[in-house]
Amino acid sequence: MLIMKTYLNLDSIDIIYKTEELLEASDNRYYITVQIAHRAKRSKYEDIDLIDDPKIKPVIRAIIEMVDEITEPEILGE
Repeated sequence: MLIMKTYLNLDSIDIIYKTEELLEASDNRYYITVQIAHRAKRSKYEDIDLIDDPKIKPVIRAIIEMVDEITEPEILGE
């Protein structure tokens, strides 16, 4: 949960920059938008942590997670 606590410190400009970073890394803007929507929808219904942390909306959480996966692949290796 340490990672989610650091997300609370993000302001809207940081989220916009992360969104642009994600869109620039993608070849297809429509495809990445659909992926974000699916991940957010899935996490909304499957993730129990959202009850504990309602401050982060599922779409924002999905964007941040996807940017982290693209920019920091060593996170997935652990």
